[in-house]
Amino acid sequence: MPSHDARTIRGAAIPTAVAGILATAISAAVAGGKGAIGAGFAAVLVMVFFGAGQFALDRLTRNNPQLMMAVALLVYTTQILLVGIVLAVFKDTSLFDTKVFGFTLLGCVFVWCGMQVRTHLKTKQFYVQTDDDKPDEQSKPGRQQ
Repeated sequence: MPSHDARTIRGAAIPTAVAGILATAISAAVAGGKGAIGAGFAAVLVMVFFGAGQFALDRLTRNNPQLMMAVALLVYTTQILLVGIVLAVFKDTSLFDTKVFGFTLLGCVFVWCGMQVRTHLKTKQFYVQTDDDKPDEQSKPGRQQ
């Protein structure tokens, strides 16, 4: 994984983990043990789904960067779909407080996405081809001299 992608994941995962820990502590105080379990599960779920999505985006666009936008939209849509499936499966559970789970999930998704954008904007990533990177015009096939 290139260092800028690892930096993006780290820049989003650490604040999300902090937000998850805070949400778990607040939920434990307000809603008890079931609230803490719901908040912890939501934070872990966001970190796993969105971390795996960033990793998949890196792997899928490594050899073909022209597909970046299409793959990014597909990965994000898949992440949201999977979160929706988890919400539907645990809709009537008594294992944890579902309201705390939902609010923590939403908050952690906002933190992850916001910090991912912030980290990406702060990363100095070159997107212009320098003369050294450009192919030699004389060596192109079909070019007459």
